Amino acid sequence: MTPLIFDRALLRRRRDRAAARVGDVAPVLEAAADLLLDRLDDTTRRFTQALEIGGRGVVAPMLRARGIADVVSLDLSPAMAARGGGLAVAGDEEMLPFAEGAFDLVVASLSLHMVNDLPGALIQIRRALRPDGLFLASLPGLGSLQALREALVVAEVAVSGGASPRVSPFAELRDMAALLQRAGFALPVADQQKLELAYRSALGLVADLRAAGEQNTVLARDGRIPPRGLFAQAFAALEASLPMAMPLPLLMLTGWAPHDSQSRPARPGSANARLADALGAEEHSAGEAAGPGREGRG
Repeated sequence: MTPLIFDRALLRRRRDRAAARVGDVAPVLEAAADLLLDRLDDTTRRFTQALEIGGRGVVAPMLRARGIADVVSLDLSPAMAARGGGLAVAGDEEMLPFAEGAFDLVVASLSLHMVNDLPGALIQIRRALRPDGLFLASLPGLGSLQALREALVVAEVAVSGGASPRVSPFAELRDMAALLQRAGFALPVADQQKLELAYRSALGLVADLRAAGEQNTVLARDGRIPPRGLFAQAFAALEASLPMAMPLPLLMLTGWAPHDSQSRPARPGSANARLADALGAEEHSAGEAAGPGREGRG
């Protein structure tokens, strides 16, 4: 059974509220999308029908600017999906409402990190792709908002003697390529880049998180009124060094829907040349030691 980590209904409501203000963080969203879509320049494949997931009005126009006229925007929030400027679908990444092979490109920029069943969502994305279709995604990686997380923990322990999760958990790079492979993608690649962000105040950071609909939705969060003085103490610690460095590690994922034209590992035993010949070395069978005295001791 898939563990439930995030409150998806709460996420949808926060995205609905953020839709009117998400333009305030468009420069950050655009910079992240630029890093992801640059990977389209590494392929000669041309795409005609794209699905963008959670682009918040930024990704769809960027895809159209690259010559992809048919772009569908999907988001949990109908208001946020509508910001894509084309065909908008209110839907859940964990239950994609599309036919198999509907798209030849799927892009998810900073939008899959609050999915409870990420392996299942990746499987559905792969099924929505045509053979030889491309999937591109970026997720905030481990270390995102780390300074904020630490400041909140230290302040909450000081004012109340304990701490609750107030910043979402983030994925690790080492897990991503395996997840792509498990979901059935061919030629899976996962690597990491970084956006260097800095803020003049902690309130500015919080305002950006709200504008992007990125507040805490962890089910285990403490729903009570926060302890008095918690945020003042945490924010003072954050602002001890200004501007506040808040780097955003980006986990970049690339995978292809399988197709017969794609390169595959050679079948074992199919080589037509020996490695020993290429190295100019003597070949020995498995278990046979090289060098003098290999016959063993009497």
